[in-house]
Amino acid sequence: MINIENKSKDWAFSSHIGKDLRGIDLSGADLRRSVFDGSDLEGANLSGADLRKASFKDANLMKASFDNADMRDAIFLKAKMNLSNFQGTKLDRADLRGIRGRYAIWRDANWWDARMNDDLRQALSKKWPRV
Repeated sequence: MINIENKSKDWAFSSHIGKDLRGIDLSGADLRRSVFDGSDLEGANLSGADLRKASFKDANLMKASFDNADMRDAIFLKAKMNLSNFQGTKLDRADLRGIRGRYAIWRDANWWDARMNDDLRQALSKKWPRV
């Protein structure tokens, strides 16, 4: 796992297009408006991170942890998000269209406030109903 020091967890407004960041620990990081399009973040720890308006188009986020992350207005078009953990995430207006995330954990996440394909919405409603 790649580890970065706390002092360098401010990646707001930065670009990481197509980077290999597998297993990186960005827990609690400020990633607002950062761009990770096409990057490989498999197994990354993004728990508690501020991802507002960040972009992860076509990114590999398989097995990533987003527990209690703020993902409002973030873009995840066609991202691979299976086996990821979204417990307690804020997903208001997040763009999840075309993602692979059916086999992720969505407990206490407000996925119904995100934009997503109807087939994913139907699958999530069966397993993670709105309380």
